[in-house]
Amino acid sequence: MVEATGVFRTDEIDVAVEVFDDAVARPGIDYHGLGAYDGDRLVGFTLFGKTPCTVATWDLYWIVVDPALHRGGVGRQLMAAAEQAITRDGGRLIVVETSSRDDYAPTRAFYESLEYDRASEIAHYYAPDDHLIVYTKLLDPPDTVGHYG
Repeated sequence: MVEATGVFRTDEIDVAVEVFDDAVARPGIDYHGLGAYDGDRLVGFTLFGKTPCTVATWDLYWIVVDPALHRGGVGRQLMAAAEQAITRDGGRLIVVETSSRDDYAPTRAFYESLEYDRASEIAHYYAPDDHLIVYTKLLDPPDTVGHYG
């Protein structure tokens, strides 16, 4: 499914599979994962985790949806479920990193449609003329007292 999106390099696909496998083998240790299914077929997943050395900041590492189902709501459902899980665990901020390449324009529009703020850009980060775009979303946990750490 990661390869089918057509936007990831081979090394990125390898990392996605490694992180996915780790999340499945050791759920909640380093990574948290959620899947979307059509019957027993995995059609999307998201992987996220606490950001080390921060107060309740989380990173969204991956969100991947079967390309045949793009714009069908699967990604939105996965993001909503991830935000709920992060909020339940006391998370206050989600950080998402993505590419500036033209083929990532729909991805950037997706995050913006979910009210993620474009927080920064680092030029030539991934490769020449492929900049890192950072999005953030501040969450509002129901009771933040005592949940940070």
